[in-house]
Amino acid sequence: MAKTLTEAALTTRNARAGLAEGVHWRGLNPDVHLGYRKQKRGGRWLVRWYQGDQKYKQETIGTADDGKLEADGIECLTFEQAKSAASRLVSTKRADALASADGPAPTVRLAVEAYLVSRKGRGHAAAADARQRLTRHVLSAPLADKHLHSLTERDLSKWREALPGNLASATVRRIVNDLKAALNAAAVKHRARLPAEVAIIIRNGLATSHAETPTARDKSALPDADIRRIIAAAKVIDERDRWDGDLLRLVVVLSATGARFSQVNRLAVGDVQPNRLMVPTSRKGRGVKKTSHSGIRVGADVMTALRPATAGRRPGDPLLERWRHKQEAGKGHDGGQWVRDSRGPWLHASELSRPWAEIVKSAELPAETVPYALRHSSIVRQLRNGLPVRLVAALHDTSARMIEAHYSAAIIDALDDLSAGAVVELMPVEGNNVVKLRG
Repeated sequence: MAKTLTEAALTTRNARAGLAEGVHWRGLNPDVHLGYRKQKRGGRWLVRWYQGDQKYKQETIGTADDGKLEADGIECLTFEQAKSAASRLVSTKRADALASADGPAPTVRLAVEAYLVSRKGRGHAAAADARQRLTRHVLSAPLADKHLHSLTERDLSKWREALPGNLASATVRRIVNDLKAALNAAAVKHRARLPAEVAIIIRNGLATSHAETPTARDKSALPDADIRRIIAAAKVIDERDRWDGDLLRLVVVLSATGARFSQVNRLAVGDVQPNRLMVPTSRKGRGVKKTSHSGIRVGADVMTALRPATAGRRPGDPLLERWRHKQEAGKGHDGGQWVRDSRGPWLHASELSRPWAEIVKSAELPAETVPYALRHSSIVRQLRNGLPVRLVAALHDTSARMIEAHYSAAIIDALDDLSAGAVVELMPVEGNNVVKLRG
């Protein structure tokens, strides 16, 4: 048990002026005491807190506002300011001790690195992309060395505000979601060493701004003529660069299904059925029960394009593959030539980046056109053809709410076309003023 404390009058300048030189204490709670060291000229504030076994730990927290000194709330403190500073310091020190009890205190860097190892271990195809994004935008930032137990909402919001302004909104969402997943996983793993409110800090610090409005994705959709130009350009580049049809088939499937890259790269030969593809559903939506595949109707031209990839192959084989290359041993600075090594499925969306840039250039489309425009185009095409929003959402493995939020212009156009069909002429024909009455 701690010794009984003799309280001193510390609350005002006049009360402190009557104290003898030396250290005087006042209790903030049974284990934390605010101290005042009286000197010949002014005094200083102290704090001590109980460690157990009749031992205290003590630190100086600032100068007292004695004599001609005026409090600034930082270096020179009033009694009330000193009380608040003492409480904050003790809370921080106890959190430091708790976090370091079983080894080094966990940091944002350790949380991110553990998350990346976990994703790679689960075989996520997008793990390499996540590592690249988090390394560039999180591990290289001051936030990385912040201890989790001292993390604040302001730390997270400042990091987000400092992200490059030229990043696409979708890229920012991916970075933020990956960081949030990493921090939440660490909060669960180290919950005995972290404050209880850490989950709330992560959620609020990385929350999307309420002022942010949904992106009008229908503006990124391309007309069917441009889609055909993209496919034609993909065919030319495929033949020129000896892709053996691999590049063309990937672009055709993305265009015909409107599916994400992470879905089509998991297509198997057995997913090709008469006039449709059984596209694997995405892994998005934690805790949401989903069917494993969605049946997407495609045209005979798409089936013809896929025939070389299915002939003589087993149902479980990957449908969309590409050649892997290796560099032969050679002399000189550049080494040997790159030669084909083996075939395997497409792994990352980044593998499409270089050929896609050439496709866009060859098709004479804006350089900022991205592969995801094929998905936007598929959604808008179906909406404008009058398909119900819920059906369009189901065919593209998303929610009706997301379709309504991001493709509102296409929905309005479709509804306008439908309502136009219900318009009839109501005015009597000129020269005939007779209106037949009922009965």
